Amino acid sequence: MSNSSTDSGLKKGKLGIVGIVFFVVAAAAPLLGMTGAVPVAMLLGNQAGTPGTYLAVGLVLLVFSVGYAAMSQKVTNTGAFFAYVGKGLGKHAGVASSFAMLVGYITIQLAIYGFIGGVLSGQMAAEFGMSITWWQWALIAWALVTGLSLLSVDVGAKVLGVLMVAELATLIITSVAVFINHGSSANLGNSFSFDAIFAGGFTGGAGIAIAFAFASFIGFEATAIYGEESKDPKRAVPRATYWAVSIITVLFAITAFAMATAMGGNNDAIANYVAKASSVGGTPLANPAGVIFSIADDNLGGNWMSTIMSWLVISSCFAGILAFQNAISRYLFALGRGEVLPKMLAKTNKSGAPVNGVIVTSIVAAVVIALFAFNGLDGIANLFTWMSAVTAVAIMFVEILVSIAVVVFLGKDKSVHIFKSVVAPIVSAVGLAVGVYMLMSRFNLLGNLAPANVDPTTPEGAWQLTGFGWFLVLLPFIAAAIGMVLSMMNNSKRNSELLADILS
Repeated sequence: MSNSSTDSGLKKGKLGIVGIVFFVVAAAAPLLGMTGAVPVAMLLGNQAGTPGTYLAVGLVLLVFSVGYAAMSQKVTNTGAFFAYVGKGLGKHAGVASSFAMLVGYITIQLAIYGFIGGVLSGQMAAEFGMSITWWQWALIAWALVTGLSLLSVDVGAKVLGVLMVAELATLIITSVAVFINHGSSANLGNSFSFDAIFAGGFTGGAGIAIAFAFASFIGFEATAIYGEESKDPKRAVPRATYWAVSIITVLFAITAFAMATAMGGNNDAIANYVAKASSVGGTPLANPAGVIFSIADDNLGGNWMSTIMSWLVISSCFAGILAFQNAISRYLFALGRGEVLPKMLAKTNKSGAPVNGVIVTSIVAAVVIALFAFNGLDGIANLFTWMSAVTAVAIMFVEILVSIAVVVFLGKDKSVHIFKSVVAPIVSAVGLAVGVYMLMSRFNLLGNLAPANVDPTTPEGAWQLTGFGWFLVLLPFIAAAIGMVLSMMNNSKRNSELLADILS
C-alpha cells in the first residue's frame, strides 16, 4: 500500500486497439469454449447445427455492438455498462446494473479458478505424479493473477498477447487440417441452414445450443471498460468491440464447423463421436475436452497437438482469470469513485492499476475457493458449473438494460443515425431477451442443478430447479435490487453529484 495514490484516475494512453482486443478475446477464452462448451452443445443440443448457432448468436451480439459502440462515442468510463445504463435509465438503474455486472464477472472468474484447478490437478498427476488438490492449484493461479494485476495493465496485455497467439494458432491449424482431410465431405447446409440451427426447437435441442453459445461469448463486452486507459477511446472502443466480436464469432463458427466435419457432418455421427470421445468410465461428457483432442490427433498425426492444447487450455483459463480480474477491479474503481462503495476503491498505484479494487477482488476469490475446499466441493463439477451458469444470466440481463438505455439516451440525438440509436438496440434487446429466456429455462443443465428424477435435457425438464438452483439463477436480479435500494438510500446531494460526474 505504500505506493498507493489517492488519485481517482487510471493511467491514460496505455492501451491501443490491439491491447483491448487481446483482453477481450482472452476473457472469452476460446480454447476453453471449444473444449468445454461446444462438445456439450453438440451432444445435448442440435448436433450438426451447433456451428450455425454460434454464428447466429455472434450476429445478434454484433447488432448489440452497434448501439454499444455508438454509446462509447458519448460516454468514456471504466464502469462501461454501469455508466451507459445510468446515462439512459437514471443513476439508480445504473447502480443496479453495476451490482448485477459484479455478480457476473466475479462468478465467471470463480468458475475459471475451479476449472483451472481441476484441470491442473488431473494433468499434473498424470504427467508428473504430483498429488496437489484443485484448490491448491487454484490458489497458485490466484497469486500469479493478483501480482500481474497490481503491476500494470500493459504487462497484462503483453502476457495475454503471447498466450492468445498460441491458443488461436492451435485452433486454426487443427481446423485447416480437418478441411484438408475432409473438405470434400463438408456440408454447409447441415450446419448453417435455418432448419439445422433450430433443430429440436427452443425448448429442446436448439434452446440448449443457444444457451451454451451465449454463455461462450461472455467477456466480449469488456471493451469499454478500458476506455479511460486507451490512447483514443472514441476510436479504440468501437473498433475493438467490432474486432473482438467478429474474431470470436468467426473462430467459434469455423472451428465448430471443422469439428462437425471431422466427426462425420451428420447428427447421428456427431452424437456418437462426442459421446465416445468425451466419456470417462462410460459417462459421456465427463471429459468434453477429449473431443477436440481426439480430432487433433486424428487429423494431424500423433498426439503432439492435443498435448499442446492440453497445456494451452490451462493458459487460456489463466488469461481469462487475469482479464476478469482487471474488469472486476475497474468496476469497483468506478463504484468507489462514485462513493456507491467505499471511496478507497478509487485509489490507483504508481502503475495506474486500481490497487484496492484488485485486492478486494482477490480477497473475495480466495475466500470462496477456501469455502468450497473446506466443504469438500469439486472445482469443476461444483465451482465451475454453478458459477458459469450465474454469469451467463447476469451479463445478458445487463446487456438488455444497455440496449434499452441506448435507445433512451441516443434516440433523441439527431447526430446519431437511427439504425445505431434505435433499430439495432431494439433488435439486440429482443434477441438477448430470447437468449436470457433460454439460459434461465436451461439453467439446470448449465449448472447441473435439476431436482432428482428430472431430466434437464428434455422439453419437460425446462425450468425444473432445486431450491439452491433458484437462488443462483435469481442472484443477478437480487444483486440488482440490492444495488437499486442502496442507491436510493444513499441519495445525498454529494452522492448525486459524484455519480453525475462519473456518468459524464
